[in-house]
Amino acid sequence: IVLCYLHLCAEDYRWWWRSFLTSGAVAPYVFLYAAYHYFSRAHPAAHLDLLSCSLYFGYTAILSYAVFVLAGFVGFASCFAFVVRIYGSVKID
Repeated sequence: IVLCYLHLCAEDYRWWWRSFLTSGAVAPYVFLYAAYHYFSRAHPAAHLDLLSCSLYFGYTAILSYAVFVLAGFVGFASCFAFVVRIYGSVKID
């Protein structure tokens, strides 16, 4: 919401996709943490198995995409509610 407000203060009204992408940017961190977990804490024999590795990273990619879409939607909805609220209070006489 703060970044959305800063864009509006700079008279940049293209906040729609930026609010989605900014809040959805948590998804790469989810994927990187899952990769860290796989290589540091998983069973050492699982690193050599191509099937388990591809399944793990495939499902992790799907989960990261779902986190991206969900967090992006929440960020967009909150920015949209914020913009409606601040522009709804402007009185033009």
